[in-house]
This record gives sequence, structure tokens and C-alpha cells, in this order.
Amino acid sequence: MLRRIMASPPLVICLGNVVMDHTFRVEDIPQPPAKIAARSYTIGPGGMAANAAIAVVRLGGRAAFWGRVGEDLNGEPLAEALAAEQVDVSGLRHVPGGRTPVGAVLVDPRGERTIVSFRGSGLGTDPDWLPLARIGEAGALCCDPRWPEGVAAAAAAARAAGVPVVLDGERSETRLLVDLVPRIDHAVFSVPGLANYAPGRAPEEGLRQALASGPVRVAAVTQGERGVLWMAAGDDGATRTPAFSVEATNTTGAGDVFHGAYALAIAEGMPVARAMRFAAAAGALRARDGATPDRAAVEAMVAG
Repeated sequence: MLRRIMASPPLVICLGNVVMDHTFRVEDIPQPPAKIAARSYTIGPGGMAANAAIAVVRLGGRAAFWGRVGEDLNGEPLAEALAAEQVDVSGLRHVPGGRTPVGAVLVDPRGERTIVSFRGSGLGTDPDWLPLARIGEAGALCCDPRWPEGVAAAAAAARAAGVPVVLDGERSETRLLVDLVPRIDHAVFSVPGLANYAPGRAPEEGLRQALASGPVRVAAVTQGERGVLWMAAGDDGATRTPAFSVEATNTTGAGDVFHGAYALAIAEGMPVARAMRFAAAAGALRARDGATPDRAAVEAMVAG
């Protein structure tokens, strides 16, 4: 009797930042000086690329995280937390003497947050240790701008292997975004990130600038309740994917989940319009529930 052999889910390699997030739910976020009590407290993995990797797995894909932590009290627990989410951490480097990134996240009852972040220290910038030979196994590479040297090396290897590269264009130095965008295929900015990349330009003009910068195939900006504005190479104008209407309880990580979902959709071969809607649903559910959704929940929202 013949048995059907199912192909493995696509692999998305997520390169960049992992953070030990300490999250405090508070009634209000006051101006200093102040001393307030938190309603609740949680601790767990955060960071753009790490949240994206967790999203990929929960949405039915396979994920590998490539990045750096210190050999300190936060490094090994983060590795264990990612592994518990079924993320491949063989590309996570523990740097002797390094300090792991840490964040303090204050979340109010409306789901808005204030983040105090320490981006780590002593982690090094040299990407020579990255397992770039594995790039060809991936359906997509998803990067954030926190480790530009790593992005540059991995994006070059991905381009040589024909693997699409998605950049989380979060707020960063203008010079870094200007350098990184021409190296990738899908530039998906936040509103502050696009403003950093193309200062003084209207959103659609900023997207056109990204598309004109090199072999970029798609440029987009996530605009919260206004949805996602995006353009593909050759388009006459921008397209808007509407936002899903949800009542947010915690917006932390919603953009990261969007990027992970979008990268998985591209790895699965979805058309761009469908990938944007799929990612928008994933990000909306994360903002609504404060947790990364599974595939069934996202597909139900898209269908509804």
C-alpha cells in the first residue's frame, strides 16, 4: 500500500535580537519621579527576531534562531525558553563575558506599553561564526537591524542561495537602514522605522525609495489601526491591507509576530497580498491576547 509522504514545513531562519523581557502590568504609566505597584509580572523571551521565530513555529513552520547572548544569568534561560518553543537554537552563540539584552516593559490597561531596554554589551559584531551553509535549507530569512554585520553576511548568503530575505525595518539609525535595505527582498517597516529610513518623506515616497534602492521586491509599513501600506516592484501605487478590528490588551511584540508570520507566508509561497493579510491577522491576535496565536486562530480570523 502506497503511503503519502508529507513535505516538512518550511524553515525560516530568524537572525537578530533576543531579549529577556520583564513585563509589568500597571494601572497607569506615570511621569517620574514615581513609585507604583504592578498588577502582574511575567518574564520570558522577547526581541524582534526571537518573537518572530516563536511565531513561525506556532503558525506551523520550522524556525531557527541565529543570534548572541552572554554567559550570564539571562543567557541560558533564554536559550532554554526558545528551545521549549521548538525553535532550533544551535545557531545561538553564548559569548563569554557578554551581557544579554534585557527589557523592562510597562503595559497599561489599554495595551499600550513603555519599554526600557538594555541592548547588551560585549557580544561582538563579527559574523564569521554564523552557520551560513544552512541558508540553502530555508524558505526565508527574517532579520532585524540590531546586528547589522550579521544581517549583511546572512543576506549575502541568502541571495546567493536564492532565499528571500525579510527585514524588520524597526526604528534604528538612518545609516544602518540605508545600508541594509538594498541587501534584502522584503522591507517591512514600522512607522518610526520608515521615518528613520526616509526622513521627511511621505510613507508612499519612502516605500518608493526602498524599492528603488536595489533588488527590493516589496516595501511596506505597518500603521497600526490603519493597516499595512505596501508596494511591490513595478506597482503604480501603494496598496492598503486593512487592519483587523481588535481590542488591544498588550501591543508588545505584535509587530515582531507580524514579521514572523509574513516571512513564513513568503516561505510557503503565498502571494504578497495574501501574505500581508495573514501577517496582519497574526499581529492583531497578538495585540488582542498578549500571546502569539496558532495557525487555526489566524486562519479563522482571515476567513471571518
